[in-house]
Amino acid sequence: MRNRQSGASKALSERINRLYIVLLLFTFHFSLFTVSSAELIDRVVAYIDDKAITLSELNETFDRTRKVQPDITRREVLDTMVNRMLLLNEAKRLRFEGKSDEELLNEYIELKVKAFIRLREEDIEDYYQKNIDEFKEAPYESVRDKIEHYLTERETNSLLKKQIEELRAKAYIKILIREQGDGGGS
Repeated sequence: MRNRQSGASKALSERINRLYIVLLLFTFHFSLFTVSSAELIDRVVAYIDDKAITLSELNETFDRTRKVQPDITRREVLDTMVNRMLLLNEAKRLRFEGKSDEELLNEYIELKVKAFIRLREEDIEDYYQKNIDEFKEAPYESVRDKIEHYLTERETNSLLKKQIEELRAKAYIKILIREQGDGGGS
């Protein structure tokens, strides 16, 4: 009887081993199938400190921007995205508040850039005199506000450009994409 039990347990043991091997092969086969059928969904095109810009984000922004500015390059859009991310990071670091990224950027520009712009009346008058032909003999008083707005925006852009250069110098920025024909990339 013992032989019979030992023979039965041996057969059961072999069946369990075969079942175990079949299960292992089955699992291995499907894990290979899953790995081999995986596809690249997105990739990183730039790192800014601890944040990344993906190819899909770049393409989406590029498509939107080309509708407004058809001659812009993908690299120019990427540089703008990097600059925007740097400014947003700085605004957050300074604990500025906004309901959206746009509000946050506007608050940053108002408090860290425009607040330091001081135009003198002489600057506005001087611009008017140097560019009087553009105003088609319009009296100074009727174009003064437009000139002030233009000079303020010009100074804002200049100061913002300096701040972006400073932020770029402090940040870790790695561009991983090259645009064909423009020699871009890092």
